[in-house]
Amino acid sequence: MTAWDRVERLIGSDNLGKLRQKRVGIIGLGSGGGFVALSLAMSGVGKFVLMDDDLLEAGNVVRHVADQRDVGRPKAEAVADLLRQRNPNVQVETRIGRLETNLDALDGLDIVVSGLDGEGPKYVLNQACLERGLTAIYAGVYERGEGGDVVIIRPNTGGPCYACWAAELREGLALSDIDTNEELDYGMIGPEGTLEAEPGLWLHVTRIAATQADMTLNELLAGTNVHRQMPANTVIIANTALEIMTGQISQPYTAVWVNIQRDPHCLVCGDALRNNLASDTAEEVSLDSLMKTTGIALEEDAEERSSVHGNAE
Repeated sequence: MTAWDRVERLIGSDNLGKLRQKRVGIIGLGSGGGFVALSLAMSGVGKFVLMDDDLLEAGNVVRHVADQRDVGRPKAEAVADLLRQRNPNVQVETRIGRLETNLDALDGLDIVVSGLDGEGPKYVLNQACLERGLTAIYAGVYERGEGGDVVIIRPNTGGPCYACWAAELREGLALSDIDTNEELDYGMIGPEGTLEAEPGLWLHVTRIAATQADMTLNELLAGTNVHRQMPANTVIIANTALEIMTGQISQPYTAVWVNIQRDPHCLVCGDALRNNLASDTAEEVSLDSLMKTTGIALEEDAEERSSVHGNAE
């Protein structure tokens, strides 16, 4: 019996072979991103690019896959060593730095996972993925770990980019394709349109991260006999009793699926921008103007980041 017999029996030898050739980028190796990386490596994914600019601190250890032995080390390197311990044949490239200065690391990926905790970097990742036609899976955890959401963004397929998605979901606007026509009501959106995150237990973070990892694995297996069709592009998960839809309490360990539509007026992927780019007078849209238009603020203070899912831990 080999280490991979049970995985092979579950998904098939051909599919396991495909996963070994897949190259996954994980941007942000905090409490969620580290868990996703380890989960994918233990599921058969064979190639990774891990990116983070942060060092593991003692206070991170109770909310991270790495432990006291890695305190003071770059998170990306600590997680890379964990993957190699689980699978000596795994190929891991690490980037110690910010996404903005390492965009070339996205080239040649099959999929990218966002473990980022600030909306600004997510917008940068969104733009880079759109330019490369690269599918990305984003996740966020709400304050005190009460719940979270995971969304898959597939460029150039008629669906939303991350800017469309965030402008609608993060602002709690009515979801156009929900039968009840109710509005999202997280009760956690700050005056600047950002998630007012407070620390939650790691087990609450990893429930969201496990969903993100599973959706990533499923997307990597698209076109195979084990691929599952998801009911929508976004799942909102309740760890505790949570009012996801106005006037409706979702019970602990339940989830709501919703489809966020592409906004034709989006400054990133909207029709006007596409027409503008096709003309001779194309004008570049700045990230700052985009954030102001969508109502989501860039956060300057690392202590007030918008999600506990990324580098903050």
